[in-house]
Amino acid sequence: MKIRVAASSYLNSAPLIWSFLHGVHAGSVDFFEAVPARCAQMLAHSEVEVALVPVIEYQRIAGGLLVPDVCVGSRKEVLSVVLVSKNKLEDIRSVALDESSRTSATLVKVIFREFLGREPEWTTRAPNLAAMLEKNDAALIIGDPGMTFPRQGLNVWDMAALWKEHTGLGFVFAMWMVRDDAIEHARSVDFSGARDDGVARIEEIVRSYQDKIPMRVEELRNYLTENIVFNVDESMERGLRLYFELAFKHGLIDSVKPLKFI
Repeated sequence: MKIRVAASSYLNSAPLIWSFLHGVHAGSVDFFEAVPARCAQMLAHSEVEVALVPVIEYQRIAGGLLVPDVCVGSRKEVLSVVLVSKNKLEDIRSVALDESSRTSATLVKVIFREFLGREPEWTTRAPNLAAMLEKNDAALIIGDPGMTFPRQGLNVWDMAALWKEHTGLGFVFAMWMVRDDAIEHARSVDFSGARDDGVARIEEIVRSYQDKIPMRVEELRNYLTENIVFNVDESMERGLRLYFELAFKHGLIDSVKPLKFI
């Protein structure tokens, strides 16, 4: 029986899943597509054995281990996780959070509480920027929608860049997480090999997404090669540990589970 695996089909995760769908690892897993928040729910409810989860959900889902050195992260600007407002950052009093998001929603709260020293009102909405800004000063948008909205008249803050500005560290947005009862099965799946195969097929991936995302081919390519990082370096691991510590400090998770890998 194939292991059940869930991940989003956002462009930023495409190199991690491409091989399972179209590359040398095609057919090796039973794949389910879902937005990141739903992937975490599926893992927590045992609907799948492995999911590419927002990293904050590693702290919220009981048990589980991470697949080492495979991630969706950024060392600088991520482009696809942004806070948007007509106001200046210091004038933001209310924020609508993209309902697809978990890690980024926690990240924006950490940044406001820890580094900006303020607490806006928070609401959660579907990722429709106009509707979000209708009743809120700012909106957090993630994934492909976060790269494609018209920016005229708006202030846009890249969340990975804000994190880097205040901490000097990279940021990990998502990692593969494995349920405790599937660890041996998951060890037979080559997640790092699938990543390497996907990274080697960036041109193929870009061609397949160019009709889905209204951006130029070179912008899509640069996004996957310059903005998104698919392995965890020392700066990103330190950033991940600090993120968890600050999320706990500000009451956004109940405890800090140590990083444990399959």
